[in-house]
Amino acid sequence: MRIGVDACCWSNLRGFGRFTRELLTALLRLDQTNEYLFFADRQTAHLNRFPENARTIVVQTSASPIEAASASGRRSVRDLWVMNRAVAKVPLDIFFFPAIYSYFPISNKAKVAVTIHDMIPAGFARSVFPNKKLELFWNLKERAALLQSDRIVTVSEYSKKQILRYRKVPASKIGIVSEAPGEAFGRMAPGTDHGRVLSRFGLQLEDRFLLSVGGISPHKNLRMLLNVFHKLQQSRPELKLVLAGDYEKDSFLSDFQELSLLAKNLEMTEHLVFTGYITDSELAHLYNTASLFVFPSLQEGFGLPAVEAMACGTPIAASRAGSLPEVVGDAGEFFDPLDEREMFEVISRVLRDDVLMQKLRESGLKRAKMFQWSRAAREALEIFEDMIRN
Repeated sequence: MRIGVDACCWSNLRGFGRFTRELLTALLRLDQTNEYLFFADRQTAHLNRFPENARTIVVQTSASPIEAASASGRRSVRDLWVMNRAVAKVPLDIFFFPAIYSYFPISNKAKVAVTIHDMIPAGFARSVFPNKKLELFWNLKERAALLQSDRIVTVSEYSKKQILRYRKVPASKIGIVSEAPGEAFGRMAPGTDHGRVLSRFGLQLEDRFLLSVGGISPHKNLRMLLNVFHKLQQSRPELKLVLAGDYEKDSFLSDFQELSLLAKNLEMTEHLVFTGYITDSELAHLYNTASLFVFPSLQEGFGLPAVEAMACGTPIAASRAGSLPEVVGDAGEFFDPLDEREMFEVISRVLRDDVLMQKLRESGLKRAKMFQWSRAAREALEIFEDMIRN
């Protein structure tokens, strides 16, 4: 097979960017038979090194597709046309979009697979789009992608059910490719130099802190987490809260200003840490030293930070909404993300129960082994092969 790939998401720092990098790297390591052609805008191609056994075709767009497809922007007709023509010039059997965010219509005879990671834009539009106009542009893009796709790829059974709920597509058209932790995430020895890394964020080795990882978007439900943390501090004044995620260059709708104001009003800014962009190595140190990983999101398509936390042996308290119960299983304790009282009670119970925390650590380490990028690569290759057969 000759497989074209939209590599424009490669640089993105959110979960779908990691999915693109990790999956394609594993896929090209696994598959030594088929030919892969990466189509990338000039900005992405300039900043990144793609797998050596992929041929890269650089397309001269005027803006990075990820910047243009942000919460406050959209891609120009010219750039869509330029990407379309670049793909049309090359005979392909399959064209794969690792994320719908950078989708563009193609016009050659290749079969098309489009990845839809979640249906958050459909269920939580006001938490995703600044205005109705940008919501309309997104819906038009999604509709075009669904019409053109021969196969939809998603990342969990939950996301598959959500796609079937919101969009009229046959279940047989949807395939699942799971996610996995990167190589940086694992249990670190006690002698590891945690203190030096923690000091970069104003933390000390003896500090006890809750950790939440991901974007700062409204659907992450961090405002409620701050309210819960404020109540926790009344009996645990030593506790801190660390929110790890890029709040300066993230292209999605951000809750950073609202969270900062809330923290100020609650007089807890000294106990709250916004890390900003953080490397995988730094993040692994935070997972390994956190008292508890808290994932309060209103919805996740997969929830990759939870798997990273499990791989590091971090106890988890998570929302029972979305895909998280499916992914975390017996490695976490769950709460209703809309119930502040229950969130408080679950977090409090885990923090005071050392036996439970140890059980969650051990369950997480065991469960994390189920998620491997090599497995995800095999799942993707099986989908491509089935597309050609049918």
